Amino acid sequence: MSDAGLSTRDQARDAGAGQGPAIPLTPAPSGDEGGLVSSGSEPRPAPGEVVEPGRALALADFAPPVIGAGERLLRLAYRLGVPGSTLAAPFRKPAKPRLLATVSNPLPGSKVAGTALRAGHFLVHGAKSPIAQIDFAGAARLTPPLERVVHSFAWLADLEASAPRETVAPVAERILAAWLAANPKPPSRPGKGPAWTVANAGTRELNWLVHAPLILSGADKAQRAKVLAALGDTARWLDKNVGRAEDQLAEVAGWCGIVAAGLLLPDGKPRRLFGEAGLIRALGEVVGDDGGVLSRSPLGQIEVISLLVRLRACYQAVRRDPPQALETIMSLLVPPLLALTHGDGALGSWQGAWAVDAADLAALIAATGVRTRPLRDVRQWGYQRVVAQKGILQFDTAPPPLAKHARTGCASTLAFEFSHAGQRIVVNCGGAGCAGGLMPVRLEQGLRATAAHSTLVLDDANSTAILINGKIGSGVGEVEIDRRTLVGEKLAGATRLEASHNGYAGRYGLTHRRILILRDDGTELRGEDLLVPSGGKGKGKNGKVGFAIRFHLGPGVEVGLSEDGQGAGLALADGSYWQFRAGGGQVTIEESIWADGQGRPQPIQQLVVSGLVSRGGGNFAWLLKKMG
Repeated sequence: MSDAGLSTRDQARDAGAGQGPAIPLTPAPSGDEGGLVSSGSEPRPAPGEVVEPGRALALADFAPPVIGAGERLLRLAYRLGVPGSTLAAPFRKPAKPRLLATVSNPLPGSKVAGTALRAGHFLVHGAKSPIAQIDFAGAARLTPPLERVVHSFAWLADLEASAPRETVAPVAERILAAWLAANPKPPSRPGKGPAWTVANAGTRELNWLVHAPLILSGADKAQRAKVLAALGDTARWLDKNVGRAEDQLAEVAGWCGIVAAGLLLPDGKPRRLFGEAGLIRALGEVVGDDGGVLSRSPLGQIEVISLLVRLRACYQAVRRDPPQALETIMSLLVPPLLALTHGDGALGSWQGAWAVDAADLAALIAATGVRTRPLRDVRQWGYQRVVAQKGILQFDTAPPPLAKHARTGCASTLAFEFSHAGQRIVVNCGGAGCAGGLMPVRLEQGLRATAAHSTLVLDDANSTAILINGKIGSGVGEVEIDRRTLVGEKLAGATRLEASHNGYAGRYGLTHRRILILRDDGTELRGEDLLVPSGGKGKGKNGKVGFAIRFHLGPGVEVGLSEDGQGAGLALADGSYWQFRAGGGQVTIEESIWADGQGRPQPIQQLVVSGLVSRGGGNFAWLLKKMG
C-alpha cells in the first residue's frame, strides 16, 4: 500500500538546495574557541556512495497458512457462526471447560511491581494505586496506563516474578475474583467500559492462559469454574467483536487472544484456524515491509513483539509449530526496534515512548530468539541510525503516523537524539505513553509537541497539529531524505544526513531543512537548520517570525553558557567534556523534563538557540564537539 501523505519523496530539491550548504560554521572571531569550527572546505560525497532516496510506504505482505480443503471448510463454517464444538466433534457432547496444557511464561515481569501487588498496590510507572480502591467495573475511570495494566492483567507477570507460585497465587485469585464480580458477563459490543476494548480483552485472554497456574490452582472449585467460564466467554466475545477493534494494534491483540484460546481450550481447532488467518492478515496491515509498525512508535513495536512471544509459548505448550509467517514477522520486527537503542542498550524517546530500560528490552529480544543487528536505515518506518564508534545518532525523517494508527502521535519530524559511550547527550522528552503514572496526565499533549523534541520550532507552533486522545492533525505531509558518506581532508570520514519537511509551509511559507554530519570517530556532530521559502500561504508576507532550535540534554549533563552567549560547555557524568557552538541566534538554558527507563519524570535542561527569521528564510549552523 502506498500513501502519499506518508511518503518520503525521491531526491527532489527545494529552491537553493543545489548550492553548497553553510556548514561548516564560519571561523570564530579571535579569542573565541576557534578550534570548534572548521574553516576548511566542505567534504564531498565519495563517488558511488549516495544512498538510495526514500521510497513510498509499503505494507508487508503475509499469506495465511496453507491448509487443506477440509480445514478451509472448518474455518469458513466457524467464521459463519457454527460452534467450534459442533465442527470439532459433531457426534458428541461439547467438552467440559478445561485447560489443555500449561504454558511456560517467556517474559518475566517486574519483581518490584509484583512486590507492590503483594503489599496491596498496583505500581505503574512509579505511581502506587491501592487495589482496594480500584473500580474494576470502570465507572470511575483510571489513568490510561493503570487502566491498561489492570484490565489486560499484565500485572500477572509481575506477580509471578515476585515470589514462588504458592505465595502469589492467592493474591492473583483475590484480585481476579473482584474483577469477575465487577464484570460478570461481556457486553454486547466493544467500548462499554475499559475492560471491554478489544485490546484489553485480547491481551487479558492471552495473559489468563499464559499465567493459568496463578488463577486456576486454588482449592475453590466454584472460583475455578468461574475463571474457566470467563475464558470461554471472552474467547466467544472476541470471535464476534475482533473486527470492531479500536485500532489495528488492538485488532492484533484480539486475534492473539483468539488463537491462544483455540490452542488451549477444548474443541479449539476451528477457532485456531479462524484466528491464525485473521492474525496474519492483521499483522500484514500493521507492519511495514521494513518491519516497523505504522504507529511509528517503539511502544507499538514492543507490544506486537510481546504478544507474538507469548502466543508462541502457547504453541509450544501444545507441541505445535506456529505458522511460518509468524516467525517471519518476528524476525522483521526486531531489527527496527534495535535501531532505536543507544549505547546503554535502552530505547530512544520517540512517538510517546520513554527510554525503556536496557534490561527490559534485552529480555524481550532474548525471548524472541532472533539474533540480528539494528537496521541502519529504517527508511519506511522513518528513522535513520548512524553509529560512529562510541557515538550513536538517531534521526526522525518521516511525517508523524496517520491519525488512524496514532496512539501517542508526536510532532517530532527532524528531531534527533545523540549519545556517546552510553551517555545520552541530546534527547527528546518522551513519555506521552506513560502519562498518568508519576508523569502527570496534564503533560501528555505537551510531551507530544514539537517543542518537546530536539528540533527547530517556528513561532511556538507544532510542525504537525496535536489533537486530543493521542491523535494528530494536519501538518507535515512529506519528507525528503538523503544519506551520504563523506570523505575529505578536514573530516576523516563522516556520514551526512539531509532531510526537509513542509510542516510550516502552509502557515509561514517556509520549509525546514536539517543537515546533520557525524564524524566517523563519533566525537563531532555538526548541524545546520535552514528555513527555505516555499510556495505556502505565508509566502510573500512581510515581517519576521520567531524560531527556537531546542537541544534537550540527557540526564546527568551539567551545562554552562559561554561568555559570548554563542555556545555552552557540557560536562557529562562519565567525566568527558563537550562544547556546543551556534553560528546564529542567542543561546540560552531552559528547564526541561525527560521520562526515564520506568516512565518516571526526571528534571533535565535544554539549550535553546532562538531569534527572528525573515520570510525570505535563513540558516543556522551549530556544532557539538568532544573536547576531552
